[in-house]
Amino acid sequence: MNVSERLAASAVVPVVVLDDAKDAVATAKALLAGGVDVMEITFRTAAAADSIKAVAESCPDMLVGAGTVITLEQCKKAVECGAKFIVAPGFDEDVVRWCVENGVAVTPGCVTPTEIMAAMKLGLNVVKFFPAGVYGGLSAMKALSGPFGGIKFIPTGGVNGQNIGEFIAAPFIHAVGGSWVCPKADIAAGNFEKITELCKQARSAALGFEVAHIGVNCENGEDSLAVCKKLDEAFSLGVKEGNSSNFASNGIEVMKSRQERPHRHPHEFRSACRCGAGEEGLRVRHGDSQVQGGADDRRVPEGRIRRLCRASAAKVRRSNHENFDIW
Repeated sequence: MNVSERLAASAVVPVVVLDDAKDAVATAKALLAGGVDVMEITFRTAAAADSIKAVAESCPDMLVGAGTVITLEQCKKAVECGAKFIVAPGFDEDVVRWCVENGVAVTPGCVTPTEIMAAMKLGLNVVKFFPAGVYGGLSAMKALSGPFGGIKFIPTGGVNGQNIGEFIAAPFIHAVGGSWVCPKADIAAGNFEKITELCKQARSAALGFEVAHIGVNCENGEDSLAVCKKLDEAFSLGVKEGNSSNFASNGIEVMKSRQERPHRHPHEFRSACRCGAGEEGLRVRHGDSQVQGGADDRRVPEGRIRRLCRASAAKVRRSNHENFDIW
């Protein structure tokens, strides 16, 4: 996946403010543990450049970018330190043009038709919408998506754990940004487990799915446990070992042996959101073991199912497990 696809697959882009570069790698690892593999380190502090460099060198699984970039000098410094994408609070033609010419992904802040048209003129199709709460939020972006149907937004400011699902469900939203998943105070206090948990909650709310019941047949206990562990890695479901079956959450039962007749369960993905129509489901394969979940097209927005499958596939591919695929 390219940078833009990685941002979309993550759904949430943490806006990270670091006062001390020594906390950068620990913060990145906490985000990764929570299922978030992108981070935007802002130039609001003097530690930004060193923090970006530390993460770029020490955390290869993390896609690190620079935020609050307001000058071309900052932009060049960030890229020199290892930033893979640039986020700006507003539209600066010099910054955007330099990024485009040098193959660096850039997301400038654009909240007016004039700014969006300027971004489009330079070849962009994803822009930041900041501060979203001040400039009209979802209603404003929906209105702008009418004349600018090819533009996707990354709203920041006003997005939180309670409304992230509503934002992500909108077809004109590429991803959302926010600092609520990695509060500055928790970083400074070393509360990295809390940051991990906040990321898990955000990912769950963004994907908006719930497994009702899925049954899986495996040849033996080892394969059964492997399936559960990979599901846990992809979705943070948790693993429970049992006598004849192992479980990934309470909803996915993975048998330790095959039945004479296929062991079947009703299965579905459920979401509180009732808009849109999804035709895609989730299918998992580990060796000869398979499980397929269907999307209830009356309940699950197509965009959410696609984000779920895309994000999970990326995680599994990067884990180098050849016998296990999610697509």
